[in-house]
Amino acid sequence: MSKMSTDLVRHALNGPTMGTRWTALFHATPAFDPDVARVALQAAADEVDAQMSTWKPGSDLMRLNAASPSRWIDVPAHLMIVLKAALAIGRASGGAFDIGVGDAVAAWGFGPEATAPERIRAATASRRQPAHEVIELEAGRVRKREPITLDLNGIAKGYGVDRIAETLASLGIVSGLVGIDGEMLAMGLRPDGEAWTIAVERPDPEARAPHSIIALHDAAVATSGDYRHWVDIGSQRLSHTMDPARGGPLITSPASVTVVARTCAEADAWATALMVKGSQEGAPLASRNNLHALFIDRKDNDLYETGVGWLFEA
Repeated sequence: MSKMSTDLVRHALNGPTMGTRWTALFHATPAFDPDVARVALQAAADEVDAQMSTWKPGSDLMRLNAASPSRWIDVPAHLMIVLKAALAIGRASGGAFDIGVGDAVAAWGFGPEATAPERIRAATASRRQPAHEVIELEAGRVRKREPITLDLNGIAKGYGVDRIAETLASLGIVSGLVGIDGEMLAMGLRPDGEAWTIAVERPDPEARAPHSIIALHDAAVATSGDYRHWVDIGSQRLSHTMDPARGGPLITSPASVTVVARTCAEADAWATALMVKGSQEGAPLASRNNLHALFIDRKDNDLYETGVGWLFEA
């Protein structure tokens, strides 16, 4: 290890956001003030939450959801960035990633309100158009051509990670590991010159344990799975991931999908899209979009892997 690396001070900061916590692990010179960094990182996380939360009635997203169709609504810059990315991935995934499922998310009890059978019936009976066919974006403003309720839970945490990384970089930190609830971004290399190591979680609802370990630098990773958030309907357990085509939770899906991409927002959204597609259709879709992806399917008591990209291919 170089003398420069031994002179650095290790910092592990964290704070609340989006019902969980953000984390930032990095090394800096002794003159670096971690309290200044903590305030800046919390502000970045709070800004994303204030713009994109469905749990905050006054968020910019909820203001957009409340607006009548055909009316142009001014939105802040970060929300516009996320909307553009979400609609682009919606198109590229053939609608597998769709932010227009807000009515279904709420109806099935995955938002701030309890499950509502009458709203479930309405969500599943509706003629559904994907958001990328309904939403127009233009120079800082948005218009809905049809009634639609947007939900950014499949991309907002990832974007929050990106913003934390950008904020760290603005403070002069070029290497570190940042995350929100398992969505992670590796900046540069560790002080010893090695890549950052990140665990891919085993899809087990009863315990938290690593399935495998990956080494990353200047890349982000996100996982979507059926083992942390679900709803029980009779004897059937349904994942929180929505099937955009039917307006309800996926009936069948992989146990988990892990995606490595350039940004955490992209990894987050694509992990959701590939959960919807499943390993058979999702693997070629991931390959066409130059993604590294690991599908873990569950059959009986066994787990089966499908890897895409050199990072996950056997």
